[in-house]
Amino acid sequence: MHTVLYVEDDAANLMLVEDIVARLPDIRLLSARNGSHGIDLARSALPEVILMDINLPDIDGFEAMKILKKDVTTAHIPVIALSSVPFPDNIKKGLAEGFFRYLAKPFNVSCFLDTLNIALQIAGKKDLTENQDVS
Repeated sequence: MHTVLYVEDDAANLMLVEDIVARLPDIRLLSARNGSHGIDLARSALPEVILMDINLPDIDGFEAMKILKKDVTTAHIPVIALSSVPFPDNIKKGLAEGFFRYLAKPFNVSCFLDTLNIALQIAGKKDLTENQDVS
């Protein structure tokens, strides 16, 4: 069983990902509605992959990801950005700052599943040097 954390404040986006992941019997999806709760949940549950919205109500996804990357207990977890603001500068910044991948919402479901599968395959590895834009 794999554990994935989705940090997302929008109920519709959360329900969409819940519906997609529900078809995958080997994945348990946890969710947090803001960045602070997401950080706390990541530290306690230690998911294998984190899906991170960028525009969160308390701290943005960039700041939440930076905090997770500085913490030795969560630094190894691949964090995938899911953003409705896929401007090239944001994507470039996100990948440079440590996101594993940066996907645009609305996302292509097969691309999302492929990205999630790749992240799960490498989960636990310390060297995540293959950042790339797949939006």
